[in-house]
Amino acid sequence: MATGLSLHIGLNKVDPAKYGGWDGELVACENDAHDMANLAREAGFHDTTLLTPDGTVENVTAELRKAAKSLKSGDILLFSYSGHGGQIPNAVGSDDELDDFDETLVLYDREFLDDELYREFGRFADGVRILAFLDSCHSGTGIEVREILSPQAMEEQFQTRDPEQIEYTSRLMPVAKQYEIYQRDKDFYQELQRGISTENGREADVSALLISGCQDNQLSSDGPVNGKFTGTMLEVWDRGAFRGGYRAFHRDVVRNMPATQSPNFYVTGSPGDAFLEQRPFTV
Repeated sequence: MATGLSLHIGLNKVDPAKYGGWDGELVACENDAHDMANLAREAGFHDTTLLTPDGTVENVTAELRKAAKSLKSGDILLFSYSGHGGQIPNAVGSDDELDDFDETLVLYDREFLDDELYREFGRFADGVRILAFLDSCHSGTGIEVREILSPQAMEEQFQTRDPEQIEYTSRLMPVAKQYEIYQRDKDFYQELQRGISTENGREADVSALLISGCQDNQLSSDGPVNGKFTGTMLEVWDRGAFRGGYRAFHRDVVRNMPATQSPNFYVTGSPGDAFLEQRPFTV
């Protein structure tokens, strides 16, 4: 029998000491992680949850490497993240980032590059099914971010007269704070990017399916109980009543989302039609 392992990360805050006094307070991310873990458990996964202060780069990396050592061909990893999304300039300037920016998951102690996530996915054995859900801003591909939204564009997207409120209703790391943190830690991130590029960290043979909370040039909404994407996905799943494959699942989620937030279906590598046609969350 196949084995399913899942890792669920939810950060309602970050460490202000690491982010220049910004705590990035959100409402629903820990609920998202709890609810995704419950879904995984009911589907037969062995789940691990990392909430706010435990959502560090060290802990996330350690859990992924532990799973990579355990899973073999035919097994499945389910990875979910709810929290802020950010961007930093791609110092390497490789062709994989068409706008010269790397997307980040804003973890508790620092930003986690998309290259780092895919380097960890590359440690899994061939044939392991990798399924990722990212409920964060600019999460369309988890690899390529094509546009940085201006405050005016954000205002139009959320149909509000106060662009500053976007930081409180979406999972966007404020652009000014992104710039400040990058300028402070530029040497660290550039060295990290160069190191990953040198070791070919983005493995060409990584096969994974990503269903994200929005497109690359959109923002993901927070909420009173769940993020808009996670809450909608849970409703469509309906505690396992949903029937159909991953593509049908994605289409039904999109149908129930506002036009300003369109979840993306993104495949990297060759996960195989048999996987994509499976009922979601099949171990």
